[in-house]
Amino acid sequence: MAEFLNLHDAVARYVDDGATVAMEGFTHLIPFAAGHEIIRQGKRDLTLIRMTPDLIYDQLIGAGCVRKLIFSWGGNPGVGSLHRLRDAVEKDYPNHVEILEHSHAAMACAYEAGASGLPLAVLRGYVGSDLPKVNDQIKFIECPFTGEKLAAVPSIRPDVSVVHAQKADRKGNVLVEGIIGVQKEAVLAARHSIVTVEEIVDDLGATPNACVIPGWAVSTVAVAEKGAYPSYAHGYYPRNNRFYKEWDAIARDRGAFNEWLEKNVLTAGGDA
Repeated sequence: MAEFLNLHDAVARYVDDGATVAMEGFTHLIPFAAGHEIIRQGKRDLTLIRMTPDLIYDQLIGAGCVRKLIFSWGGNPGVGSLHRLRDAVEKDYPNHVEILEHSHAAMACAYEAGASGLPLAVLRGYVGSDLPKVNDQIKFIECPFTGEKLAAVPSIRPDVSVVHAQKADRKGNVLVEGIIGVQKEAVLAARHSIVTVEEIVDDLGATPNACVIPGWAVSTVAVAEKGAYPSYAHGYYPRNNRFYKEWDAIARDRGAFNEWLEKNVLTAGGDA
């Protein structure tokens, strides 16, 4: 059964310097509170994994927490680039970040393979793509049954996966509602997992076919109200679209970013 800890203690226990960390959530339920706690604790040399790195990864990179990024598409949704990511990749500020780019399909398949305990994922894709020229983790194999050329990528097996959800029950079972990404697969693929939730309840009230992450698969549950803000949590609060627009100007300038980080994460406790 999952252990219940506060967010500070959960991050301190499971996120080590040099760890491989997956933080997932698609459109909503993005684990901003957990990301800010990682920044506050000064974690370093992390390999971050995410299908669509957006603002929280821009913040982690700008704070100097990251050594490598494994991803598929990175940007500020509907706005533009991640300027702290670009500054790190192009100008080594605040440190150089190595990037390993995949397609969305490959990332999803790699998470599923990791959750299944498999060493690799096989998919139709990448044929004719330029990504294999810059990503040495993409290989091609021949199907032993049909002779078809298929792509193979390593499974994703993070040291720790971090996701946000609406609620957990007192046994540590977690309910994810709304748009579902790869949260369940990320948790099942990881050695350890941290799930932040809006609240703890006696009964999840899960409907048939609901996405429930079982308590036996979760290392720790931490309550973090508005833990996905400024993204949204279906049924709890809306997305702060204005902040996503404002982030472009904040992230473009090193001084503006560092000032924002000090005021909103390091000093004020992380409420964007």
